[in-house]
Amino acid sequence: MVLAFLNTIVKPILTVLTIPITIFTLGFFLLAINAFIIIFAEKLVTGFHVEGFWWALLFSLILSVFTGILNAVLGVNKKE
Repeated sequence: MVLAFLNTIVKPILTVLTIPITIFTLGFFLLAINAFIIIFAEKLVTGFHVEGFWWALLFSLILSVFTGILNAVLGVNKKE
């Protein structure tokens, strides 16, 4: 729930502030933003632990792939 909240509130703000970097890296910087959000969620949630930035980045990559697959299968962003 905390991760969903942070993705809803914090991620759009960071994305807007880092548009030039995101364009320059062809969107890969968004994975770093997700990793920082995961690390921030670790600070807020007791019992949730991430070893470091690289594990958060791996979790971010897995989460992005999983979310993309779910969106493709369920058709969440499809317009009728």
